This record gives sequence, C-alpha cells and structure tokens, in this order.
Amino acid sequence: MSSTMYSSRRSDSRPSRGRSFGGGNRRSSTQKRGPKKDYIHPSRFVKVAAPVAEVAYDATHNFSDFDMHEMLHANIERMGFVTPSPIQDQAIPVGLQGKDIIGIANTGTGKTIAFAIPVLHKLIGGGSRALIVAPTRELAQQIEDEFKLVGRGTGMFGALLIGGANMNPQLRDLRAKPQIVIGTPGRIKDHIERGSLDLSDFNMVVLDEVDRMLDMGFVEDVSDILGKLHNDRQSFFFSATMDRKVRDLIDYFSNDPVSISVKTGDTTDNVHQDIVCYEGMTDKIDQLHDLLNQPHVTKAIIFDDTQRAVERLSKELQGRGFKADDIHGGKSQAQRQRALNRFKKDDVTILVATDVAARGIDVKDISHVINYSTPQNYETYVHRIGRAGRAGKIGNALTFVTDGGY
Repeated sequence: MSSTMYSSRRSDSRPSRGRSFGGGNRRSSTQKRGPKKDYIHPSRFVKVAAPVAEVAYDATHNFSDFDMHEMLHANIERMGFVTPSPIQDQAIPVGLQGKDIIGIANTGTGKTIAFAIPVLHKLIGGGSRALIVAPTRELAQQIEDEFKLVGRGTGMFGALLIGGANMNPQLRDLRAKPQIVIGTPGRIKDHIERGSLDLSDFNMVVLDEVDRMLDMGFVEDVSDILGKLHNDRQSFFFSATMDRKVRDLIDYFSNDPVSISVKTGDTTDNVHQDIVCYEGMTDKIDQLHDLLNQPHVTKAIIFDDTQRAVERLSKELQGRGFKADDIHGGKSQAQRQRALNRFKKDDVTILVATDVAARGIDVKDISHVINYSTPQNYETYVHRIGRAGRAGKIGNALTFVTDGGY
C-alpha cells in the first residue's frame, strides 16, 4: 500500500479525551454491572490434555491459482505463502466471487488472509469501502498489520478506530475518506454518534471472532453498526463457535451466505488443566511464586479480576525477581502494545492481565495460563486457557481455588 495506507497518522501516546470505549470496555445498556460470578465447580477446571491428531489437509489451490489482482499475488509471494491453509483455500475463491461467507475456524488458522484477499481485490477495482470489526484493540491492530502486508503498493488508505488511542488522528483519518476502516465496536459506535463516520456507502463488512464479540456484550452495538451499512453489501462472518445468538445475528444481516467450516476439535483439548489449592492470601502468593520458578513454566499469562489487582500482583512478582509486566483496559493502547511486544520478545516472561485486555493476545509459545482469580463464567475460562496450547503444542492451565472450595 502507499505510504498513507496504514501508516495512519495516528498517535497512541495518550488516551483519548473522548469516551474511550474500544476493546471491550463498553457494556450494553442491558448488561448487568458488578463483580458477580457464576459458580463453577472446581472439578470443571481439571482435565487431562487429549490433543487431536492433526489430519493432513490436501489443498485444492495454491495462492497462485486465485483470480486476484497482480499486486496481491506479488505481495503474497513476497510474504512466502505458497499453499493456503484450509480456511484460506476454501474461503478465498468464494469471497472473490462476491458471496457472503460464514467461516467457522479455530483461532490462529489464517482467517485474516482469508478475508483480506477478497476485500482488497474488490477495493482495488474501485467504488467500494470496507468495514472490519474485531472484539479487541489488539486483534484490530493485528488485522491492520496483515492488511498492510497483503495490500502493499495498492494505494489503499485506512483508519484504525480503537479505544485507548488519541481520538484526533482517527478523526483526521476519517476526514480523508479511507477505503478501509478497522476497529472495535465501541469506538466505531462512538464515531458514528459523533457524526465522524458515515457507513451508508460501505458495501463490504467483516466481523471477526463474532462469538467473542457477542460474549463481551457487544450484541447491540454490532447490530446497530450492521444496520447502518449499505443495503447491497458483501459480508464475512468468522467465528470459532456457532451458537444461537451468533446464528441469529448472521441470519438477519447476511444474504444467502456460504458456510465454510474447518474447525478441528475443541480449543481446550490440548490444554492440560488442573487446580492449585491454597489457604489464605500469603499461601496463595507463595504457591504462585513456587509455581513460576518451575523450569517447565517458560511463558505464562496470569489472570486477575481487576485493574488494581493486576497491577498489585505484577509489582509483587517484579519485587520477587520475576520478569513480569501487566496489561489491562485502564492503560493506553501504546502502553498495552509495549507490554505485549515485551512479552512476545521474551523481555518479560510473565504477563498479568484482566480478561478484557487478554482477549486479543495471540502469542504461540505460552506454556501456562494461570487463573489467579476464578473466571466470571465457564465461557470466560475457555477463552482464558485457549491462550495456551497453540501451534500443536500441549498447553497447561492452572486455576487457584481455596481449600474449602473443592
């Protein structure tokens, strides 16, 4: 893409002075507030890993077979891609035909490329604009990064709309009428309400990780956003699960979609799950200390309930000599990105996080997920422990429970 495309003139150095909604901080008006948790019997936190044997996939196409713009071919070749993943192999030809797609696939299967190629191919032809919606700031940024690579040299211009980032550069980018807008539901809705984003001429839309978006309470925001798009549009819906609320949303806002499912097993099948019993807070932190000192704990995410608890635990671990950092929704996007980059590069090997901040983390070499606090509900637990056991490896998940809780 050109120097203007995705070298967006944004500065994430300080929080927005407007309402910083993006990345899951916003709740639906009907969603209850407060710390109440579902009761989960500790036995549900115990499970022996049973990895699903990988079945070799015989791709129908190579990337060179796809009928896409020559610039996209050149960029895909530059990225070193030859054979597409299953979701790419099946979704790209359908997307290039202009059809709506429902893609069911596990996280980390190459979904972004599966929709980036059809979207960019259509945009290069002119007369189109695309909206891409993701549940978290981190995932939105990851999508933007891949679009930069796939769309290099195409002259497309985009805007990234996420909370925790300065609003003024976003407003400036929107005034330039970008062909691509990528963002989180809350911040997109914020711009719509300000009058800085008019979606009436957007005729392509991608909803990535729809199930997580709805789990995070964005169902009303997402419905409002979809209702403001051009009536004649192409839609891509990607999700790891297809429950009733996801199905209802897709049925209402899609037109004769093609369903493509390449999901293999449950995301937690290859995660060994167990509990850690403790007596009192002193025993709890001491057990965590001993656990983190074990040689097989090479990189860990630790979940705690609140921003204050996360910062307190991170400082405690740093004081005990661990290479730890923290990430939560109260930090600016620049602070969150710095912590995530340090974690990816192994400058720190422990990341303490709240649920909201960690939902967009995609790091392949996490050995352990530690639930220092029990999750809000079982669905949140599944999202948490899905951070481990990536790339065919066995992961580990440990949940702290009081001795009296079992």
